[in-house]
Amino acid sequence: MTTAADDVRPWWRLRDTPVPGGVPDLARALLWAELAIVLLVSLGRSAVYSIVNLVAALAAPGPLSAQGANLNNSLSRLPWLDLVYQLLRIGFALVPVALAAYLLVRSGTRLRDVWARDGGWSTARDWGRGAWLALAVGSVGVVFYLATFALGTNLTVVAQSLPGQWWRVPVLLLAAAENAVLEELVVLGFVQVRLRQLGFGDSAAIGLAALLRGSYHLYQGLGGFVGNLAMGLLFGWLFRRWGRVMPFVVAHTLLDVGAFVGYAVLAGRVDWLPTL
Repeated sequence: MTTAADDVRPWWRLRDTPVPGGVPDLARALLWAELAIVLLVSLGRSAVYSIVNLVAALAAPGPLSAQGANLNNSLSRLPWLDLVYQLLRIGFALVPVALAAYLLVRSGTRLRDVWARDGGWSTARDWGRGAWLALAVGSVGVVFYLATFALGTNLTVVAQSLPGQWWRVPVLLLAAAENAVLEELVVLGFVQVRLRQLGFGDSAAIGLAALLRGSYHLYQGLGGFVGNLAMGLLFGWLFRRWGRVMPFVVAHTLLDVGAFVGYAVLAGRVDWLPTL
């Protein structure tokens, strides 16, 4: 049942916060703490390591393009144990998404309001938007990566180095979906939402969320940072317009499937794809 206040409340506003007013000081402090905790156990932690990894790469002799950024590594010399490790890594990586959802609900935010406005959780329109978005971003992204690699500002991205076992492609597909769910639901569905609830304007919230997205890709080099920053600005703006996370989960999954499986198929077989 909706009330008159629900009809005028902005999409990001906490349900227990009057629309004309702000968030009380104690509630604001708790929201900042929640934001920090979610990031420190997920993408914020990755951003810190990415910065350190980039510093290490810059300090190493030779250009960045002579070094590799490995995305999907083998975790054991035993194939069956490698598979177990891969599945455990993928599963536990999604825990911060559950934490973010729980914290949003605990603070009075309805997930449907901020993750799936104006419809159900999965619609044909979401899949169509995601597919077109993946095609557009992927086309530009490949050209941008090759250009930054040629300029020596990006590492060689080794999208996968798993053994040629029967489970390699299924694991790569699951890893692509895991990356998409984690990044989009945390960056768009939690960070951008929380920043709006904390009083940041749309432009600031979109910009800061995009900066976060770029920062945890710094391990790939400056090209990886700039490319993902630009994608984050686009995704953030579209999320503000659409109010739905699913199109971006679809787009991100397709982008990573293309990168992971495409690398597995093409690496060493075509001249234009950089390899180590």
